[in-house]
Amino acid sequence: MLVHGVTEDGTGLQVLRHRDARLEAGVLHRVDTGKPIHGELVSLKPRPDCPLVCDVEVHVSASPGSIPTRPHPRVESESRGPAQVASARYRANWDLIWKRPSKPELAN
Repeated sequence: MLVHGVTEDGTGLQVLRHRDARLEAGVLHRVDTGKPIHGELVSLKPRPDCPLVCDVEVHVSASPGSIPTRPHPRVESESRGPAQVASARYRANWDLIWKRPSKPELAN
């Protein structure tokens, strides 16, 4: 990998990578706790004779299926149709708040 510049915002490095007989352009960013990783997780080892040329060690590949994921369990519902969200207590409180008061009778 050849480091050839800094990103416009100054937070990353612009790089060229020779891999599998092709040349790829990319950007490297520092890994921060709590922030998502986009692409591969790599570490660089600068070459002693030219520190801007680095050997790349891939820790997590960006290929599909390379990052272990846990499938989400599917919850089976006993009923067909939408969930029931309005209980009797909910409806009673709704009427207390939103029910229009009856019109007062006018005295003649």
